[in-house]
Amino acid sequence: MLGNTFGRMFRVTACGESYGDALVAIVDGCPAGLEISDAEIQKELDTRRPGTSPLDSPRQETDQVHIFAGVRDGFTTGAPLGLIIYNVDRHDIHVKQYFDAKDLVRPGHAEYTYMIKYGKYADWCGAGRASGRETCMRVAAGAVAKKILAGQGIEVLGHTCECVGIKSKPLTFEEVKAHYRKNHINCADPEAAEKMIARVLKIKDEGDTAGGAVEVIARGVPPGLGEPVFDKLNATIAHALMSIGAVRGVEFGAGFRVSKMKGSECNDIPYVDSEGKVRFKTNKAGGIEGGISNGEDIVVRVAVKPTATISIDQDTVNMATMTSEKLAAITRRDPTITARLVAVAESMVRITILDHLMMWRGYDAIQTFEHPWT
Repeated sequence: MLGNTFGRMFRVTACGESYGDALVAIVDGCPAGLEISDAEIQKELDTRRPGTSPLDSPRQETDQVHIFAGVRDGFTTGAPLGLIIYNVDRHDIHVKQYFDAKDLVRPGHAEYTYMIKYGKYADWCGAGRASGRETCMRVAAGAVAKKILAGQGIEVLGHTCECVGIKSKPLTFEEVKAHYRKNHINCADPEAAEKMIARVLKIKDEGDTAGGAVEVIARGVPPGLGEPVFDKLNATIAHALMSIGAVRGVEFGAGFRVSKMKGSECNDIPYVDSEGKVRFKTNKAGGIEGGISNGEDIVVRVAVKPTATISIDQDTVNMATMTSEKLAAITRRDPTITARLVAVAESMVRITILDHLMMWRGYDAIQTFEHPWT
């Protein structure tokens, strides 16, 4: 299996399955001398941990992380960081449920495509590597990136901006920060959050699940990040976010609304601020022009699909007998993945921005001209 490493200079490699012994992340490119602890990473992991509210999976994983390599006396050594989380909620009853359905194509899951690619050796237990369980290592690595970015004055915050058609009001970075993680749905609009939660709980009682959308805002990103043509900042952020299993779409700034605009409505007009720097009066581009950051907030939203596992009978196919069957899923699940995905989306944006920042700083250090306009 390829594709388990992300990044060029800040590189994250992850491994581990839903019902395996443990999940591991190797973080390469972390500078020496960074003070980091299990507790700091744990704080971030707790924001996506299952079993903490009526809106997420009842699976009781504590997600206790341990840094097993790359740290001495509380500081990074410059060697790769090794992070490990042991799976602790693996009961025979749940394994049997997966075994009994291992030949069935669960609608919305990856059984068929994994069987095509890996044959009889595909991991059938809890979706294996295709499970959302793997995202905890993204969050663990993202916690390291968060610590480094904080030292550079860069802050990344996410929130649920929509769930089953209920939208939050447009929110500024300051408003998101003021109401950050104040409710189970992780929506920074308290009034909309109340409606979202009520709707999701009703859908849960119906045996169904709910989709939504998450917005991530990055503040303090300097202009100049991004590598045209194929490694544009928005392209690599989109890559990072689309690699999250539940994400089905990505948009920046005004996003798909630009299709309804005229050029005069879409363009962000520049001006010189009181400090003599170029700024923009609006941010329909989402902080990125030509694939390069322009100094404004980076604003990106992702569409999150409903949890594929539901408690409603569905038609399916038995891959062993090639016959039609009925599937009644009874395994554990999240009524909506949206709330827990906030931490994952934040982490992938942090990892991507840090990777580009390290590339840009290295490139910029040997350039032969100055750029006072920033």
